[in-house]
Amino acid sequence: MQSINPLNGEIIRNYTNHTIEEVTNKVEAAHLAFQQWRITSFENRSKLLVQLANVLRKRKDELAVLMANEMGKPVAQGIAEVEKCASCCEYYAENGPDFLNDQLIKTEAQKSYVSFQPIGVVLAIMPWNFPFWQVFRFLCPAFMAGNTAVLKHASNVPGCALVIEELINEAGFPNDIFHTLLIDSKEVDKVIEHPFISAVTLTGSTEAGKKVAAKAGSLIKKTVLELGGSDAYLVLKDADVKKAAETCVTSRLINSGQSCIAAKRFIVVKEIAEEFIGHFKSIMEHKKIGNPLENGIDIGPLARIDLRDQLHQQVQKAIANGAKCILGGEIPKMDGAFYTPTILTEITAENPAFYEEFFGPVAQIYVVNDEDEAIKIANSTSFGLGGAVFSQDSKRAEHIANNELEAGSCFVNAFVKSDPRLPFGGIKESGYGRELGLFGIHEFVNIKTVYIS
Repeated sequence: MQSINPLNGEIIRNYTNHTIEEVTNKVEAAHLAFQQWRITSFENRSKLLVQLANVLRKRKDELAVLMANEMGKPVAQGIAEVEKCASCCEYYAENGPDFLNDQLIKTEAQKSYVSFQPIGVVLAIMPWNFPFWQVFRFLCPAFMAGNTAVLKHASNVPGCALVIEELINEAGFPNDIFHTLLIDSKEVDKVIEHPFISAVTLTGSTEAGKKVAAKAGSLIKKTVLELGGSDAYLVLKDADVKKAAETCVTSRLINSGQSCIAAKRFIVVKEIAEEFIGHFKSIMEHKKIGNPLENGIDIGPLARIDLRDQLHQQVQKAIANGAKCILGGEIPKMDGAFYTPTILTEITAENPAFYEEFFGPVAQIYVVNDEDEAIKIANSTSFGLGGAVFSQDSKRAEHIANNELEAGSCFVNAFVKSDPRLPFGGIKESGYGRELGLFGIHEFVNIKTVYIS
């Protein structure tokens, strides 16, 4: 396993994969640690999560540089990611005990209630695009609930994967409560099969989710899946056009466009389309591309050269099928896995691009006749992760967000983002289950009925 800098293609470090025997030992150690961790008090779990937040903040600059080097994230965005992880630790440290307290239910019994018991070792299969946040948003509630965990991280961020284990140990958590597994994807099935693995959570592609769900399902093991997305942002005729364009560009270019919940499709009512496209294009073409370690960089390299090349092929295929490229669409003449900010328009339902997720700084703009057509196009996708509506009529926009858009998260006059306080996840081929908030901590517990006659 290698860590390769996408800025220059240089090998940062070579890693030796764990053997099957080593993986088995780590899973068994996590299971043994669970026997004590499950009976640890909420107070002690909360204290350790706060200590973990402190360790994250102390090392945030170092961790941001590590992300920049391994997967190209601009350092300012990396620092923000670490801060978000620390906030997640603190959120569950403060609120976890209330989420997990017994809930009394009035019945004819002398006493009846629901308790929330940990279930064991959770296997996490995580992607490279947010190499810390994706892990911590499952880990904080899992730890607070009394579970232990093992992590199979993306193969291009082994440094991030190993340092997460180091951070947990530095914070003072019990030995073996968490282990990173350096293994290939083809070995994941063997880990899922281990009798001490109680559940699986995956963030990744829809195809990867299908495979993991099928394997875990065959063993009757719980899964939570957060998969791809092709989020639609509806810009209605009464929107604040300039502000909407700024927000839309921000969402499209987060993490250099490599985010499941980044805005992908912008559906604009024709009365304001020309103005919106003008603002959108101007903002996009002024974004600064370059070394993610430098200040003021908006777009770093994509995570790998092959991913950049796949994105370019998608763009070229979209153009060949009738799309119009009004900005970008080129591999810049510079070293590294860079791609120019790109805008595609005039995409029809016959174009493959209409149904695909573009994982990079590529925006699709659709001009529609009215609000009804905007909603129809927004829902004409196999994905259902997030969506947004821009309008100065907040009540009307809220109605569309709540009742019309088929997605797990819908925002009004703001871009979609995950928040420790709110449940996060999708429907359709964007997955199932929820992370974060009250609902996230209840995914990996035994919701147990207790009845005393």
